[in-house]
Amino acid sequence: MKKLFACLLAAVVLSAAPVFAQQQAGLQPLDRIAAVVDEDVVLRSELDRAVGNVTRQYAGRENQLPPRDVLERQVLERLVLVKLQLARAEQTGVRVTDQEVDNAIASIAQQNRLTPEQLRQQALADGGTFEDFRNSIRDELVVQRLRQRFAQSRISVSESEIEAAMSAQKNAGAQFHLAHILVALPEGATPEQISTARSKIEGVQGLISRGEMDFPAAAVRYSDSPNALEGGDLGWRSMDEIPAAFASLIKNMKPGDVSAPLRGASGFQLLKVVEVRDEAQSAAGAVVTQVHARHILIRVDQTTNEAAAKARIDTIAARLKGGADFAEVARQESQDLNSQAKGGDLGWFVPEQFGTDFGGRVAALTDGQISAPFRTDAGWHIAQRVATRQTDSGEENRRARISDTIGRRKLEDEWNRYLQEMRGEAYFLDMRNGLPADEPAKPTADKKPAEEPNG
Repeated sequence: MKKLFACLLAAVVLSAAPVFAQQQAGLQPLDRIAAVVDEDVVLRSELDRAVGNVTRQYAGRENQLPPRDVLERQVLERLVLVKLQLARAEQTGVRVTDQEVDNAIASIAQQNRLTPEQLRQQALADGGTFEDFRNSIRDELVVQRLRQRFAQSRISVSESEIEAAMSAQKNAGAQFHLAHILVALPEGATPEQISTARSKIEGVQGLISRGEMDFPAAAVRYSDSPNALEGGDLGWRSMDEIPAAFASLIKNMKPGDVSAPLRGASGFQLLKVVEVRDEAQSAAGAVVTQVHARHILIRVDQTTNEAAAKARIDTIAARLKGGADFAEVARQESQDLNSQAKGGDLGWFVPEQFGTDFGGRVAALTDGQISAPFRTDAGWHIAQRVATRQTDSGEENRRARISDTIGRRKLEDEWNRYLQEMRGEAYFLDMRNGLPADEPAKPTADKKPAEEPNG
């Protein structure tokens, strides 16, 4: 991270002075700063490269893109969010190794039926360097890991929620391909902010209903959602993945229908049903092995470094070896908020459900055995396998799928709010037009688009 507060004034002056890039004859122009984000920057070259990537994705469909200044603003907002997430990841100890980056690149090459050298050439053909490509993959992995850690600490699905979803799932065979446009509102929005947001979403609805703009183009231009540049595409959703407040409305919509403005947790939304299909029924169940386990987790984060976390888990291991009750120690020490109050109990699960790092360790234990401390992305664990059983996978798969979809729905809502909070709290200076204004740019939720639609 570039630490800029100490030299912010110098950075402002240098980025604003056209002669700075040409101080001496024969030197290559130096990169300019497009925006300052807390203690980091977005460089002009980063912004131009990202805008270029978007325009290449829309080759042949350029009419769906907004004017250059609007597109640049949308792309800059996405880059700002990435910078903020990477900074938060660094603060909380999220790391990705070079080997993990290499593995991800090899997987991308394989999925696209390319050799590593062909992938390298493709990266160069897209206007960047292979090092730029590696860094983008690393950043994506870091953000994914930050999101996973967020889910582990904040998202839980209770058995009662699963049971309720299973009993209420009247339309289990239907899936909906959805898209949305979000006009975001901050926490504790004022009546004026709510009124402005409502007027904006109604104006966007008017543009779409009159045929002046199609839904994907309106999403790119006006949506505050992180998926705005994908035309607001939400992908395929089962009914249990759709918030209850919207589900009853959506199941009565036909492909191509666009909803009236809806007020949700993040702001006002327009929802479009793109397609509807029948979900293929699960194959006949097979017998699988499940384990019942519990664990104790000590996280590695901004308050506890690697050495301190390892020392703490070793102390806990010694207590357990001395005869301390596992459940009691978990209630006292574990930092997994989902299982701490339950004595670390994770319930019944297929070992692969929690990934190979954790699941493999648990599967290797015998019933009643307590593991030695081991490391995963979340931190340091001690696990105890309580019991095992054989079960029919059909019903269990359905429960697992419902649990997963409810969890993903919750995560989407919570994560978007989390990003809005980060963005709203960030120090931000837009420096694309020279010296910054006296007032920094407002958070995304308070912005109006460059072209405000009229209802």
